Amino acid sequence: MEQIKQKQINRENLLNHGVALLMQQGYHGTGLKEILDAVQIPKGSFYNYFGSKENFAAEIIAHYIEPYVVKLQNYLAQYEGNALAALERYLQEAIAELEHTEFKGGCLLGNLTGEVGDTSDVCRAALRTALSRYRDVWEVGFSRAQSEGTIRTDKTARELADLWINAWQGALLRMKIEQSTAPLTQCYQELLGDFFKAR
Repeated sequence: MEQIKQKQINRENLLNHGVALLMQQGYHGTGLKEILDAVQIPKGSFYNYFGSKENFAAEIIAHYIEPYVVKLQNYLAQYEGNALAALERYLQEAIAELEHTEFKGGCLLGNLTGEVGDTSDVCRAALRTALSRYRDVWEVGFSRAQSEGTIRTDKTARELADLWINAWQGALLRMKIEQSTAPLTQCYQELLGDFFKAR
């Protein structure tokens, strides 16, 4: 039992360190030795957990998106009856956090999409799944806001969620270039504050 618990801790540590290193250095800039040294786990154990660096990256992607999905779900639960306020609060916190970290990293999904999205089938499938999971939570939020009368209904909640994810990912990339959260604020204000609103 203790051994299983330690394996879970080791695996979690590898994934947490993997997220940090891939955010800072990218997939190709991060070596396996660097990951193993950070967590002090032998190479054999790493391959038992993940099989390959590519599989590790795919699991990092799933690990990375989970807290964002859970956080947005929690906001939607807290703001029962006002989904638009939940979405706005979530974004305000996200923008504030990115300002606090001085725009470092951006979004791991966007970073890896640009780096390995068209060269690794394993990572591409993981990225597609992660973005779909994130999009689905936004779809729930938009659907609730539509039923509450705050978001336009001439487009489906899925269409709005897809548009939102596309625009937000682009804004995150521009944030890194501009070293400013202005693209994020514009995306938030123009879409949630205007284009998506019920008239």
